[in-house]
Amino acid sequence: MYLPRSLISHLYQHLLRTHHAQSPPILILVSLEPDALCACRILAALFKRDYIPHKLQPISGYNDLAIAGEQLVQPMTVQLGGSGGVVICLGVGGMVDVSSVLGLDNIAGGGDPSGGVQVWLIDARRPWNLGNVFAGRPEDALQDIDGNARTRVPGVVDGQIQSTFKAGHGGIVVYDDGDIEEELAAEREAYLALSDMPDLEDEGETLDDSDGASDVADSRNGAGLSNKRKSWSDREDDEEESEEENRRPRQRRKSNSSDTVISSPSRLPRPPQRIPQSSNGSRSPSQSPGSSPPVAAQPPSPRKQRRRLLRLRRKYEAVLHKYYSLGATYSEPISSLLYSLAEELGREDNDLLWHAIVGVSSLELYGRSMTGVGISTSLDSGGSAGWGGERGERIRQVLRDEVRRLNPPDPADARGENARGETSGVIPTTARSPTDTSIRLSPEPRFLLIRHWSLYDSMLHSPYLAARLHIWSDVGRKRLHKLLAKMGVSLSQCKQNYTHMDMELKRDLRERLLRYAPMYGLDGLVPPPVSAGRGKEGWGFVRSWGWKACLSAMDVGVVVGAILEVGRTGIQVDATGRTYDQHAGKREIVDEDGSLETQAWVERFWEAYDALGDIEALKQALPTAQHLHRAILRTGTSLIEKRQIRHLKAFRMAVVKEGPDVQLFTHPAALTKLALWVGEAIAEQEKDQRGKVGKHGKGTPLVMAGLNEARGVYVVVGTGGGGGVVDIAIQEKRKQKIEAKTRRKEAQREEKEERRRLKSKGKEKSGDKDGEDETEEEEEEDDDDDSDDSDDDNIDERGYGRNRFGNAFQEVVDETNARVRIDSFESCVVEIKKEDLGGFLESLSMKAVVG
Repeated sequence: MYLPRSLISHLYQHLLRTHHAQSPPILILVSLEPDALCACRILAALFKRDYIPHKLQPISGYNDLAIAGEQLVQPMTVQLGGSGGVVICLGVGGMVDVSSVLGLDNIAGGGDPSGGVQVWLIDARRPWNLGNVFAGRPEDALQDIDGNARTRVPGVVDGQIQSTFKAGHGGIVVYDDGDIEEELAAEREAYLALSDMPDLEDEGETLDDSDGASDVADSRNGAGLSNKRKSWSDREDDEEESEEENRRPRQRRKSNSSDTVISSPSRLPRPPQRIPQSSNGSRSPSQSPGSSPPVAAQPPSPRKQRRRLLRLRRKYEAVLHKYYSLGATYSEPISSLLYSLAEELGREDNDLLWHAIVGVSSLELYGRSMTGVGISTSLDSGGSAGWGGERGERIRQVLRDEVRRLNPPDPADARGENARGETSGVIPTTARSPTDTSIRLSPEPRFLLIRHWSLYDSMLHSPYLAARLHIWSDVGRKRLHKLLAKMGVSLSQCKQNYTHMDMELKRDLRERLLRYAPMYGLDGLVPPPVSAGRGKEGWGFVRSWGWKACLSAMDVGVVVGAILEVGRTGIQVDATGRTYDQHAGKREIVDEDGSLETQAWVERFWEAYDALGDIEALKQALPTAQHLHRAILRTGTSLIEKRQIRHLKAFRMAVVKEGPDVQLFTHPAALTKLALWVGEAIAEQEKDQRGKVGKHGKGTPLVMAGLNEARGVYVVVGTGGGGGVVDIAIQEKRKQKIEAKTRRKEAQREEKEERRRLKSKGKEKSGDKDGEDETEEEEEEDDDDDSDDSDDDNIDERGYGRNRFGNAFQEVVDETNARVRIDSFESCVVEIKKEDLGGFLESLSMKAVVG
């Protein structure tokens, strides 16, 4: 079942009516990522205000999810002595059958098979598991008598929850952000039609148009319209069919009957009625001429029914297979979705809004876009406008409106320095007052931790600048120095802490960047000037904690992500201000199955969870973020300078197996950041060499492997090559262009048909037969025109440019004997035994890894 966006607060309102302080706690399963962490903070704040008891459980992967299902979810079921309850999955399990992974479909005992446990599924990863979306009730599998099962669930129509739905029962409920209603109409029709079909064994026989002719011939033979005698094998087949027909009424009482499916005009087309031909071999020669035709009254034979059902089954299965093979993508961040829930309940405030902003901002750090995990090569709007194309910008615009609504300007400070700074475009670095905790809009440049680093280091470690200036080379460093010189900033000034720089220089920094950055191809380095049409598009968000700190949303996302990936306790700062990992090279623990590593990741989750609510803990973790990004710059530079990036058939490949920072990149998220840094550098190199990034901007995908020597495995991540933003406006223009081209081609075809018709009439009169050759030549020309335009048409197909590494990984696992562990919620992340990496990558190079 799925809950539409318009009813987003329906189930929560039921919790308010039925739960109290003594009710069983609601279980919240949270994935280890900043977006889910922020969503968890929002949901926990709502539960605390409404006195609803709840319990948090971090989940690192599918194995952890199965353990949580066995130890925490199954004891909640009525069959095992529990009282039911609600389980909320945040960023967990959207791509798998959650009921099966949690073990809710294998519970013995009577009553509700789900045990009264209702699972709320809130996830931004796509594709959805359609069983969660359109079924979602384990008892549906048992209700297969007397018609359609889905009409018996009160308040649910075709998998969609209505306003009359009464909560409190078990099942899977998917929170829809709008994609299901807008984009999955064909998949819903196919899934529901397949669920209503009887079980048929598909033996792979050919079902084409010739089968229809054979069906007609078979029906005529059965009606006695042929004078040929039947062989013994034919008679035995007829006897078997008659036995099947005699047994069929008993089968209808056990399961969905084929007769029920055939009688429904909304599911299957009615068989065409044939006018009977007169024949001497008719079985009923005594019928009067005015009687009804006996052939039209006869029901279709079981063989014909079976073939018709098989055709429909294959058609609908092809629709579902195409959906699952499109590749991975990301929809609206779940932190934004839960803020919409708080807004619907009237509980929104600055704290919840800030968590939603941090969650949305963190997606860009991990390359999560409308085409899956990958870089984006169309960042021309500046600021943090790199995620989600037009849809992402709409979400950020809503958040900007919320900032203005919840943080109105103070009339007393209208002429103050802060107000003048916002008007002139200076990024704020301090609060307005000691008690100021407001959120403000800020024209954030694409620098990294600029308020907590020097301007030089912030620019040096920025992935955006590193890729476009080629920071990994000496020439790139000189280009950075020239940019600073053109801006009038000395190296001694820019290597000071940014907060200690000259005030006049900080005021003019944005104007100088807007003037000189385009000379170096840095058009998106800062947001464009404010205009009446675009407003503050591309502007970021900044929050103050009195005199304690002033951080941007991107800074918080960087720090929280570093805590999850590295850990706050493992980083120390020496007397010179340098950071180092005190645990590097000192891990002697044997952890072949990764259980101890997972336990360490869960401990980091609690550190990050506390840091989101404690500004002092967040400030203490700043050296961790700086240490991680220094390691990314060092390792990426080493890979490019030593030419360790290989170009295979379908992707580029790099392996991190030596160096001082190898241990940092055993975490999939840290390795993903490194892969995005290297991938963006490769994309800029391709653009400089070819003038464009790959075919239609898809670019070259990248596979990055990091060695975990302690466990003897490689962590492998696959990222897209540069089609990262699907711009809906550009798609619409391209679609209109293709439609105009199609209309023009149709008009040309009509003109050619008219010419052919006139020519054929003239040739018939003259008796010339050369017209056929001319017709064939014209048809070949039409085929050539169609083939020339095929590449342009493919751009608008669903799944174009998406990350398909998850599908490719699964195909290689099925075809080879490589020892692979697929446990991450990211489909593009796997673990491979050290000895099997070569064969795995060789097989992977033959697969399609981008849609």
